[in-house]
Amino acid sequence: MHELSIACNLVEIAAGAAGNVRVQAVHVRLGALSGVVPEALLFSYDLAAAGTPLEGSRLIIEALPVIVHCPACDHTTTLDSIQAFRCAHCGAPTADIRQGKELDIVALEVADEQPAYP
Repeated sequence: MHELSIACNLVEIAAGAAGNVRVQAVHVRLGALSGVVPEALLFSYDLAAAGTPLEGSRLIIEALPVIVHCPACDHTTTLDSIQAFRCAHCGAPTADIRQGKELDIVALEVADEQPAYP
């Protein structure tokens, strides 16, 4: 389960960015083609955060669909399914992925005046 190593990296990055401020939530964007199972990442996050300044914080995942650009008709569309990489406008196959591979921390929610370390 590689989600545990990803969760450990998320905790490390978020803790470094927060400094001595208590983190309440970590917001991530997760693309449908990222290869990460959201439920496994949520479970792993709690394990990874245990005993760290992020213990008790929440992981909030924004699921991103796959968006492709069609060279045949020059339209950008959202895929209905990751099983068929075809333009929703003209039906032509396309491999020009514009969104869907992301795994990004986009925000931290922090507590006002609560240091992570006493």
